[in-house]
Amino acid sequence: MKVSQLEGRRIGFIGGGAMAEALLRGLLVNVPADRLTVSDVSQARLDSLHAQLGVIVTPDNEEVCRRSDILVLAVKPQVLPAVLAPLKAAGAILPRHLVISIAAGITLAQLEDWLSPEIPVVRVMPNTPALVGMGASALSGGRSASTADVEMARQLLEAVGLAEVLPESYLDAVTALSGSGPAYVYLFIEALIDAGVKEGLPRDLARRLALQTVIGSAEMIRRTGNHPAVERDKVTSPGGTTIAGVQALEDGGFRSSVFAAVHAATRRARELSGSR
Repeated sequence: MKVSQLEGRRIGFIGGGAMAEALLRGLLVNVPADRLTVSDVSQARLDSLHAQLGVIVTPDNEEVCRRSDILVLAVKPQVLPAVLAPLKAAGAILPRHLVISIAAGITLAQLEDWLSPEIPVVRVMPNTPALVGMGASALSGGRSASTADVEMARQLLEAVGLAEVLPESYLDAVTALSGSGPAYVYLFIEALIDAGVKEGLPRDLARRLALQTVIGSAEMIRRTGNHPAVERDKVTSPGGTTIAGVQALEDGGFRSSVFAAVHAATRRARELSGSR
C-alpha cells in the first residue's frame, strides 16, 4: 500500500460495521491505531473494535469529526441523511475534511447537497472481498475533491485490495459487476460443488477442488495477463471432455445469463441511485 498521502493523517469512521472493520485492519498495517477513530450506535461494537484493534472509539460522531482529517461514512445508505443532518447543523464537517462515502447508491450530488459543495467528497463502491484484503473498489471525486484528495482515497482503499478511479457514470455498472459479482461467483462455486457431488464425489472433496479451481484459474489470468479465452483454449482439447462441458454450458445459456445478470443489476443500481 502506498502511504505517502496518508502519512500523518487522522482517519475517522462514522459507522463501525464489517466494511469499516476491514478498512481499519488494512490501514493498521501502516497507520498507528491512535490516528484511527470510530463511532457507532452500538457500544458493544465499539468495545469489540477497541479490544481487537486498539483504535479510538466513541459514540459521538462530532468527536470523530474533531479528531479526523479524513472521514469515512460507513453507515447504511438509508440512515445517512439522518446521520449527516446534525453534523451539518453543528458545523462539524468542514472544507478541511476529506469525506469518503462507502454508502451504496448515494451519489456525489446527494452528498454535496447534504453537506456543502465546498466540502471535498469521494464516492466509493467497494465489495465484500475487502473483508479478506482482496476487495475491488471504484471511486469518483466530487466537485471540490482535488487530485490529491482522490489519490488519498485511492490509497486508503488499496489497504484492502484493488482501487480504480473512474467517472461517476461508471459506478452503477461497477456496482453490478464487482459489487454484486461475488454473489455470482458464489453461486457458480455452489453449483460446481453440487455437480461434483451428483457425479459421486464426497462433498468435502468437491468443495476443496471447486474452491482451488476457481482461485487458481483467477490467479492464472491475473499473473499471465492473458485473455480468459487464451487460457480456456489451453485446456480445451479437440473432441475432449472440456469442450463437451463448455458446449453444455453454452447450450444452457451460461454466457447470456451472465450478461443478463449484470444488466439487471446495473438497471437496479440506476434505479436506486436515481441515475439514468
